[in-house]
Amino acid sequence: MAAASYDYDDAPGYEEGVGSRTAPTDLGYDPNFVPDSVKTFVGHLYRHIREKNVYEIHQMYEGSFQKLSERMFKETPWPSVDAVSAYVDNDHVFCLLYREMWFRHLYARLSPTLKQRIDSWDNYCSLFQVVLHGVVNMQLPNQWLWDMVDEFVYQFQSFCQYRAKMKNKTDQEIALLKQFDQAWNVYGVLNFLQALVEKSMIIQILEQEKEGLGDFTANDGYSYSGGSNVLKVLGYFSMVGLLRVHCLLGDYHTGLKCLQPIDISQSGGVYTSVLGSHIATVYHYGFANLMLRGYVESIREFSKILLYIFKVKQYHQKSPQYEQILKKNEQMYALLALSLSLCPQVKLVAEDVNTQLREKYGEKMMRMQRYDEEAYALYDELFSYACPKFITPSAPSFDEPLVNYNQDAYRLQLKLFLYEVKQQQLLSGVRSYLKLYSTISMGKLASYMEVDEPTLRSILMTYKHKTHAVSVDGKIISNADVDFYIDDDMIHVVETKSAKRYGDYFMRQIVKLEEMIHEVDKVRFD
Repeated sequence: MAAASYDYDDAPGYEEGVGSRTAPTDLGYDPNFVPDSVKTFVGHLYRHIREKNVYEIHQMYEGSFQKLSERMFKETPWPSVDAVSAYVDNDHVFCLLYREMWFRHLYARLSPTLKQRIDSWDNYCSLFQVVLHGVVNMQLPNQWLWDMVDEFVYQFQSFCQYRAKMKNKTDQEIALLKQFDQAWNVYGVLNFLQALVEKSMIIQILEQEKEGLGDFTANDGYSYSGGSNVLKVLGYFSMVGLLRVHCLLGDYHTGLKCLQPIDISQSGGVYTSVLGSHIATVYHYGFANLMLRGYVESIREFSKILLYIFKVKQYHQKSPQYEQILKKNEQMYALLALSLSLCPQVKLVAEDVNTQLREKYGEKMMRMQRYDEEAYALYDELFSYACPKFITPSAPSFDEPLVNYNQDAYRLQLKLFLYEVKQQQLLSGVRSYLKLYSTISMGKLASYMEVDEPTLRSILMTYKHKTHAVSVDGKIISNADVDFYIDDDMIHVVETKSAKRYGDYFMRQIVKLEEMIHEVDKVRFD
């Protein structure tokens, strides 16, 4: 039977298994028992990896692994790597890949112990060391390589959250934390990601592409000349991983700097080849810009990705990541609502996205414009719902009494964000007056706002400052929908006018007309 047509679900499981061990008669988990379906799965996966058959690897990774997990390992881990190694020639690299999947399944289905968290860190260290310093001659699907980086950062985040809850830690857990103090160390995590970026030379590869050389993006990172895509694609996705880690730490400028080699404004980058990567990249990119007052960039990119998800999410309903896609979708709508409340540039938002946004947050966005206590509570609510799970990367204090500090980083970021919102309160009044005039004298505007002229100058300077931001490459970018300049004592207002987009409107009307014609055709007249 050809490997391609083999259905791993049909292989005998626990009940029929005739392996080297007897199937366990109780419901307990035996890490050394390998059902026949798992032997077949690892054997075929190993062969496909050796043959660089990316299509079959992807089918087994995305399909068979998920089906076997659902059918046989819903509440237990997979068999241990020691138990399956005999069926894959004790291949060191394959065993590292298998353990990476083993731990990922454990995190997704069960609750890992502290020892398992540490063991997973050791496995990532070994795996990345092989990729960085060994000769890895294989091709893996982009989905798997993205999942490696994504899970690596997730487990780091999860460990920091776990470690920060010191209050109920047992003496044994505290002893382990002290003994393995380098496990999931923030410098170790950042160093591995940075090393993958540098060793892969991905930045130079992307630079060459701008000059018309190379085909990394055109081939979605795959090598069709018999080489390996593993280091290059891991290096590429590690730039997204670095952005995510720095966002978790609250260092948004450095995060955006790490992502700079990837041109987000251009569609078709390798990061879009995996939906999870596409969403994670734009989510963290948009959030970092929101926190750095790059509201226009946030609005533009959130609108694009939300429109994309709106169109394609129906095709991912059977994907194991479907729930995560929907959650990130809802969070990005909340972040878009925050961005538009602070920078009302609705013209940047696609009409389908704007319709969805008004259904979800229209009423709240109206209330957020008042800048009263209720408005601040809404800003707090949306930020808390949509922000990343911030972490404190430093080692805990083991002094008694032990306290939880897992919320400290989040509270700090929320405080900084709300402080920025309160500073925007003054600007809403200035903006509304400026929209009414093309020119107005300083004295007249000061009297309208009931302040003296020196105070008005200070407010106008604040408006200029808060509606402009500095990009990662040092350019000053404007977020203002209404801008101005002062000549002597006259304020000259410049309102940005966007080109009207008629195409979307006519397309929607055409679709509505076709639906009506279809409905009319169904009607039968007696």
